[in-house]
Amino acid sequence: MLSVESTVIPEVRLITPPRFSDNRGFFSEVYNKQRLADAGIVVDFVQDNHSRSAAAGTVRGLHFQAQPFAQAKLIRVVRGRIFDVAVDIRRSSPTFGKHVSVELSAENGRQLFVPVGFAHGFCTLEPDTEIEYKVSAYYSAPHDCGLSWNDPALDIAWPVDPAQAVLSDKDRRQPCLAELPEYFS
Repeated sequence: MLSVESTVIPEVRLITPPRFSDNRGFFSEVYNKQRLADAGIVVDFVQDNHSRSAAAGTVRGLHFQAQPFAQAKLIRVVRGRIFDVAVDIRRSSPTFGKHVSVELSAENGRQLFVPVGFAHGFCTLEPDTEIEYKVSAYYSAPHDCGLSWNDPALDIAWPVDPAQAVLSDKDRRQPCLAELPEYFS
């Protein structure tokens, strides 16, 4: 049975598909649109993405796309482990600026559903970590936005020293929450 749990921000959901194991390994149905709809997650995913990070301590994020290309995401790890984060950037939300953080791994098989209106990012906890994630809107470079991953106002307990984090140049230059324009109300 598919397990769908609310987090400290109820719109962000932790999903655990069942695994059926035997001496060969396991089988898991990792995505079923109807089962998610039955759990209240009604999203039309249009694109699948695959990311590989070579080094442990790689931080990707915090990313989101602005309207009309805003994306809901369904994230899972196919190799390794990540510290996964979703930050509420909806200005009118009672949880604006708050975050959810969970560990996702290939071993635990858990997935994180991140709705529209949240910035998403992760830190790899093992080398050669790979994630796959579904998104509800196509990538649009002009609508690609971000938030500073280590903004003190977010109070995220990242599992990597900022001086040791492996980051893209783009992620080093993202604005803090206080500087972020209003993208979602």
